[in-house]
Amino acid sequence: MAQKKIGVVGATFLVAGNMMGSGVFLLPSSLAKIGTASIWGWLVTTAGALLLAFVFAKLGKLAPKAGGPYAYARDWFGPYMGFQTNTIYWFANWIGNVAIPIAAVGYFSYFFPILSQPVPRCIAVLALVWALSFANVIGPAFVSRVQTVTTSFALVPILGIAIFGWFFFDPTIFKGAYNVSGESNFGAISSAAALTLWAFIGVESASVTAGVVENPEKNVARATLAGVFLAAVAYIASSSVIMGMVPNGDLQVSDAPFALAAANAVGGWGGALVSLCAFIGAAGSLGGWILLTAQSAKAASDDGLFPSIFSKTNKDDVPVKGVLIVAVLMTLAVLVTSTSETASAQFDVITSAAVVLTLLPYIYSCVACYFVVERSHTLVHIGAFWFLTSITVVYCLWAIFGSSGSIVQYAFLFVLFITVFYPFFSEERRRQRGQLPPLEATTSTKLS
Repeated sequence: MAQKKIGVVGATFLVAGNMMGSGVFLLPSSLAKIGTASIWGWLVTTAGALLLAFVFAKLGKLAPKAGGPYAYARDWFGPYMGFQTNTIYWFANWIGNVAIPIAAVGYFSYFFPILSQPVPRCIAVLALVWALSFANVIGPAFVSRVQTVTTSFALVPILGIAIFGWFFFDPTIFKGAYNVSGESNFGAISSAAALTLWAFIGVESASVTAGVVENPEKNVARATLAGVFLAAVAYIASSSVIMGMVPNGDLQVSDAPFALAAANAVGGWGGALVSLCAFIGAAGSLGGWILLTAQSAKAASDDGLFPSIFSKTNKDDVPVKGVLIVAVLMTLAVLVTSTSETASAQFDVITSAAVVLTLLPYIYSCVACYFVVERSHTLVHIGAFWFLTSITVVYCLWAIFGSSGSIVQYAFLFVLFITVFYPFFSEERRRQRGQLPPLEATTSTKLS
């Protein structure tokens, strides 16, 4: 019996739901440090995310590749760029993963205020990291079932506040905190654009729905763009309304901004309901992101561009050692940032680093998209795509510009540092060591 596929509407909501379930719950507190001018940052980021969605939808249609940005960099820029992209993308994933349990514990502190303190918060975050890591060891099917259930909980606070919060919106509160960052308006909006990009990280994974979508050549691109647009509407509406429901000073130090807004509107029961849903949604999404991180490392390891330990799997084809390594590294990241006074401050550091690292693979993918289009389109189409991909690259560079100077500095040093490890994975060196057949033998085999 043929598998029943989903239409463009179902695929659109799938894309939107996947993004909205991946850890946006502390962003209102982070953006409160900038002020309501951050709404302009949301609008710019939405435009940039739609451009990125278009790029990945086009790549998914014309040149579907297992491995995403890594595969495009490898195929169009060579093995070194593939190695660099995978390493950066892998680091960005496991660093960004840490923000998800931080957000979850921040909301659980609504019930147990002691979790707002650094040491108890650190212990709780680590407990979530290891619990979901062991869930991945059980197998992807188990993680998928868990995430399917928990994602629906994640949508409750985001959509609930975005729709019903306007009944409690106070324009005076909103207007009174336009730009509290101490920067110029341009600087504030640039900072907001860098922060809000976190909410759209993962847009490149939307094209994986192609196998279960009707008429994927058209509907994957439509669903990707429409899904990003719907998520953006929910993000902008919920962030705007929260900034008009909660005084800026209270919002800046809140570890559970959606719950605080709900409690201010309808009382403690509303805050409790939102906190519980946000905790379940964020915690559940962590399992899927740990799996994605381990699988991206496995793809590069299978190609010989990452340590071989990451390609080792158990009888259920789960890269257990890769999952455990990710858990250890996430543990270190939690410990390093655990001195932050609030969960939102810890969240800021983690997400800023993850966004900066993710943008470089995005830039490579944009350029690869131009080359892919060049092979199969007319001169007019090629010119249009050159313009679109160039604008997308400029947007990515602007998002880097808006990030913290110290984080950009460390990210740049990291990109240079990983260069010294490439000789251990280069194709030429592996041929010299006998790990690959000689080039002449490979060529003669292909010719025959």
